[in-house]
Amino acid sequence: MTSADVLAENGLMPRSLAAKLRDWMTRVPLYRAMSSFISRDNDLDLSWKEFRRLPVITKNDIRSNFPHNFLSNTLSLKHLIENDSIELERTSGTSEEPVPLLLGKGWWNKQERSALGLNPVVRAFLHEIPESPRVTLTSPSCNHDITYRGIPCRSERVIGQALFVNLTRHPFLWPESALARMVEETSEWQPHFLDVDPVYGICFARYCERVGARFPSLRFIISSYEYCSLCHRRLMQRIFGVPVYDLYGSTETGHVFMENDREEHLLSQETALVELSEVDAQGIGQLLVTTLDNEFMPLIRYQIGDLARMVRSGDGTFWELHGRTMDAIRLASGRRLTVRQLDQAVARHGSLMHYQLRQLGPDHYRLLMIPDAQGNSDPVPQALREDLIRVLEEPAVLDFVSTDYIPGESSGKFRLARPLP
Repeated sequence: MTSADVLAENGLMPRSLAAKLRDWMTRVPLYRAMSSFISRDNDLDLSWKEFRRLPVITKNDIRSNFPHNFLSNTLSLKHLIENDSIELERTSGTSEEPVPLLLGKGWWNKQERSALGLNPVVRAFLHEIPESPRVTLTSPSCNHDITYRGIPCRSERVIGQALFVNLTRHPFLWPESALARMVEETSEWQPHFLDVDPVYGICFARYCERVGARFPSLRFIISSYEYCSLCHRRLMQRIFGVPVYDLYGSTETGHVFMENDREEHLLSQETALVELSEVDAQGIGQLLVTTLDNEFMPLIRYQIGDLARMVRSGDGTFWELHGRTMDAIRLASGRRLTVRQLDQAVARHGSLMHYQLRQLGPDHYRLLMIPDAQGNSDPVPQALREDLIRVLEEPAVLDFVSTDYIPGESSGKFRLARPLP
């Protein structure tokens, strides 16, 4: 099941795309062996059936012999850097060891703008004011433009129209002085939108609510970097009074999906081709991404590490994102519970700011909860207990722990679920 299937279930892919893939399989060392999986009878055409026979690649394939696995003998990494043609980056390393990357100069901003344009509200606003100021809140180790361990001054935290305000990757531990500085800098910057990791966004939002901080210039919030819980979305929308839109992708693929104004994730077709593998009975499968616009490090059928479901409707095709594969819980019955399915059960009760479900045994779980002070006064309403037991399946044993701190990963990201190893 691929996004291409909507256009051609078993036919030929567009010749421009076929030519691009054949070029990569000829030019890029990593893919040369793949040419044996496709027909050589007609170099102009390539069928979707042949495409789906190509091997899946993983982060280990990117790491192995990098960068020579992507650069042909005619391309020198030193020459590309000296000519300012590429940027050397790496992933944040949340799920495993960081992955080195080759990104074309200017590619990140180009593909981001393409994805943002899928949302009509964001597209119209950025068309009117292309250089809209933004404030970014995320882990310094997750941002590809600014990474720091010291204490940089404000001018060192500005890239174009973006101001990066937080200095550490521990949002639940931000001191009052840091939060006050962040509010002051945001007020002075007058952003049109916030670009946030959702957990960083809610910690900032709660402080703003407590001190009565308002940002009249704000029009919307872009949530990215990790899964945005309904808890996070609801809290930020309540406090800031603007819509929250989810932008999905990774450093290695770029932004693949953008949420529209109906909370539907649409594929950024200029950036990627996507498909699902290992699809279960619910239609949820491993997301595979083929990038289309990074000529220095093209990815063919790349297993990005997330789960998704394709939904077809009368209005077209959109995608449900189900979170990290590594965060899906295997229930005692053998059924898989995804982050999205868990979040729908937890978040709809409106009593939590943030949470993490830990699987302690095959049918034993603990829910760590940070209550939303403005929500339900009872942090564990009976309906929440019942809904969790329902999705975790009887005879699940469930403990609840209320706290003001849930630790993040070394990358600065946060997991909503921790299955058994």
